[in-house]
Amino acid sequence: MNAASTRQAIRHGERGERLALDAAIWIPALLIAAFGVVMVASSSVAIAERAGVAPFSFVARHLLFMAIGAGLGAALYHAGSQALERVSRPLALLAVLLLLLPLLPGIGVEINGARRWIELGVTRFQVVEAVKLLLILAIAGYLARQRASARGSFWVTLKPLLLGALLAALLLKQPDMGSALVLLAIAGGMVLLAGAPWRHLMLPALGSVPLLTMAALEPYRWARLTTFIAPEKDPTGDGYQLLQALIAVGRGELFGVGLGASIQKLFYLPEAHNDFVFAVIAEELGLAGVVAVLAAFAVLVGRILLGGLAAERLGQPFSAFVLYGIGLWLGLQVLISSGVNLGVLPTTGLTLPLISTGGSSMVMVGAALGLALRLKREIDDERLAAPRRRVWA
Repeated sequence: MNAASTRQAIRHGERGERLALDAAIWIPALLIAAFGVVMVASSSVAIAERAGVAPFSFVARHLLFMAIGAGLGAALYHAGSQALERVSRPLALLAVLLLLLPLLPGIGVEINGARRWIELGVTRFQVVEAVKLLLILAIAGYLARQRASARGSFWVTLKPLLLGALLAALLLKQPDMGSALVLLAIAGGMVLLAGAPWRHLMLPALGSVPLLTMAALEPYRWARLTTFIAPEKDPTGDGYQLLQALIAVGRGELFGVGLGASIQKLFYLPEAHNDFVFAVIAEELGLAGVVAVLAAFAVLVGRILLGGLAAERLGQPFSAFVLYGIGLWLGLQVLISSGVNLGVLPTTGLTLPLISTGGSSMVMVGAALGLALRLKREIDDERLAAPRRRVWA
């Protein structure tokens, strides 16, 4: 075989390898999503009956948004990192504008005193879910452009944190303190992983303490904090939801009461298919089920973060920071959602990714995973091509 034939064979081999998706991302994501369909079916039938709708209407809606998320993920998969990096500059402004929409009369929708949604005609959309991904892309583009000075310049460190603080302030107006804290943590985590010194992060962190304290002193938030500390003092009021979740977790013991056999989801636990689906998992599948779910999330998040590390080593800073951001986003929401259900964190209203019902979250998590798969494929392609370029040079 001559040199030209050998090169052609390598190109054909590369093409086959490049089509493969990272199994350590898509397999746990698919398993978690499939498990989520089962748990939504298990936890929502009684809720649907009480609402006077078809027994599996929540499941059908969940599957529809899962399909939309998969479609958006496929679109981002085909977009690629270079196209996204080119458009990353205006995404910060777009994130700010999106968070203003729910506050506008005629566009924003108020539910239970909160204005977090916009009306799209056939459905409502919680804009903060899109803002999470926009923030990640905007900060990733900025850090990639400022890579040389991100480790030493306080101003370079401060800019992404100020963007996160602005978005958090808008979220507090909706109000949505849980998502505000997630955005701040994502921004801070990405800047830290970019190599910013701890001392550059301490001053903004200390400066945010008074503002967060003032936000926490709002009467309903303060009630949540005091209820979290001692829910038994108000078992029929503010402490009701947490106590019912803890009862569900306690009933599950080691292996659970059996799939579909939860009592708490029938009449007692509010939002059993959404914010408190983790408690239903604990009741029906026990500690074993909880550990299995958290292990699947650990594999998924860990693989995404390791992909970021690999991209940084290959000199692909934008891809690295995007993967870091997505990993932080998913990991934080899993920790917060499970912590709320287990009674170790105050109630925040954050969904459990890929499992809880909630069309906005499902669509944007699907988009983020499609993007993560694309970036990881580009990294793997670079690894394959690099040694061959050296051989044929």
